[in-house]
Amino acid sequence: MDLQKICEAVKTISKEVGEFIAEERKHFETEKIEYKDLNNVVSYVDKEAEKRLVDYLRLILPDAGFITEEDTVENSKPIGLNWIIDPLDGTANFVHNLPHYSVSVALYDGKIGLVGVVYEICRDKTFWTFKGGGAYCDDVKLKVSNSLKLDESLFATGFPYYKFEQMQAYLLILESLMQKTHGLRRAGSAALDLAYVAAGYYDGFFEYNLKSWDMAAGILLIEEAGGKVSDFEGKDDFLFGRNIVAASEVHTELLKEIQRFW
Repeated sequence: MDLQKICEAVKTISKEVGEFIAEERKHFETEKIEYKDLNNVVSYVDKEAEKRLVDYLRLILPDAGFITEEDTVENSKPIGLNWIIDPLDGTANFVHNLPHYSVSVALYDGKIGLVGVVYEICRDKTFWTFKGGGAYCDDVKLKVSNSLKLDESLFATGFPYYKFEQMQAYLLILESLMQKTHGLRRAGSAALDLAYVAAGYYDGFFEYNLKSWDMAAGILLIEEAGGKVSDFEGKDDFLFGRNIVAASEVHTELLKEIQRFW
């Protein structure tokens, strides 16, 4: 496969769908939201965006499967090529007109990332990568920060909105890191959080209860930008393992701090 060519096509598609989302936001009504489950909102915009992505991506690789957030297509494959898609990462931000949400598209062969694109809708920025090709924001090459110490670092995280059984341990992690770092940020789009780590804006990101479509493109961006990614146990079961620690060289110290309480 020509991964660079595929990546260019995905960049174009992601931006087109992002522009559709931005246009819909101009006249979006909060009465149109639905609840998938507790605190988990979705709208017709998410669903339509996903349908458009699926239709476009099928033209690129007709034999690839799909792993999608909104279940508009049932075509995932246990092994082999899959598109992993979050059509609107940061739906709660979108619904409340907070200008921080994205389109995230990745191509994986099993657990191996091949292509990753995160389109930041409200800033019209495209974070993109393909395996072995480096990571970029538009035409600027990305590199993770050079932070080595917690007390020099700014981290991003997310707050769980379901499965609160591990909340107390998580709060202890937050309490400790609040006292040992430059601060914690919770912006509401994991795909953008990971892209920002790749760009060096954040020194690291950690969260639990995530799904593969939240992380897939961002993981490859960070790896190609020189960062480290693991699960909370320090292993490589992060894409489908529901938790992630992604960072610059400060990854080791961040992981130690998380493991003190997890």
